[in-house]
Amino acid sequence: MAIYQRSGCVERRPWEVPFTAEPRVVARVRRAMRLHLSLWGLSDLEDVAQLCVSELVANVINHVGPGTPVTLVVSTNGAHLRIELNDPDARAMPTLLAPTSSAESGRGLMILDAMADRWGVISRADSKVVWCELATGLEASNEHPMNPRVAQAEMSIVRHGSTRNAETEAVTPLSTAMAEKAAIDLIADVLHWLQARGCDPDEALDRAQMHYEAELEEAG
Repeated sequence: MAIYQRSGCVERRPWEVPFTAEPRVVARVRRAMRLHLSLWGLSDLEDVAQLCVSELVANVINHVGPGTPVTLVVSTNGAHLRIELNDPDARAMPTLLAPTSSAESGRGLMILDAMADRWGVISRADSKVVWCELATGLEASNEHPMNPRVAQAEMSIVRHGSTRNAETEAVTPLSTAMAEKAAIDLIADVLHWLQARGCDPDEALDRAQMHYEAELEEAG
């Protein structure tokens, strides 16, 4: 799988995932963020992005309540990585405070303000979106949309890799070799699934290869 280099700018389709804002899911969301940014070639933003998404989720847990359904959307236009968290409470608006050194809370948005290049809130009738952006060091791109088949495969690999590492807190950034291994693991799991349902894995592989080559010929 190709990993895009810093010398070029690639606009990728937004990554969107709904989940429930609970303390126990924060680590899982952080892992998914790391895996996805690695596939996007933005590994150097992983630590900051993970910290930002942690603070956004913590803000919902603390001020809206545990168990709140939220949706995380991550996108990039090349120049900036944008992280959005949508929650259904339009009343609990985030406020940047200046807590004292002895205060036990109130530092979340201060951290977000310090780490992100910019952030803000979009208020809607029945929900709100708290967002932040991180500079990538690249130029904005108007690249054509990604092939839907490639985008679907990439999402499957990200989810599969995240699931396999669900019990491991430290996850190695997904380099080209790691992405290839995750793809192979995913293919192997699909073959196990086919065999368990009485299908012939070898025949499925042959048919998939023929299908792939036919599509390449049509595209060429």
